[in-house]
Amino acid sequence: MTLICDNMASAVMKNGWIDAVVTGCDRMAANGDGANKIGTSALAILAKEYKIPFYMYAPLSTIDLDTPSGEQIKIELRDGGEIYKMWYEKDMAPEGTKTYNPSFDITDHKYISAVITEKGIVRPPYREGLKKLFE
Repeated sequence: MTLICDNMASAVMKNGWIDAVVTGCDRMAANGDGANKIGTSALAILAKEYKIPFYMYAPLSTIDLDTPSGEQIKIELRDGGEIYKMWYEKDMAPEGTKTYNPSFDITDHKYISAVITEKGIVRPPYREGLKKLFE
């Protein structure tokens, strides 16, 4: 195991040092689009570019078959102070700076190699596979 900062992901993927990417999933739509912590979508896109499998672990409680796709998942926008003020001794930007601070991003199902659940692994097409988990 080697610890890196998230912004180094592309470099280590390009070097061939990553065999697979596994992330969590806070909410999954019926088509397999997954909402997770901000930055997850970028990792999935990078993994696809470098031909690295990208897996999402989605407990059944996070799968919402009534939500057709990730477009219907409402993303919470957090206070901008988290970006430039909250964690620092001195503000990292002037007071009143416009911010955009979403709590999650949506990973499109086309970037996900498989969804791992406590009832098994689902591969595309996700709409059918995820539905079968609840039968």
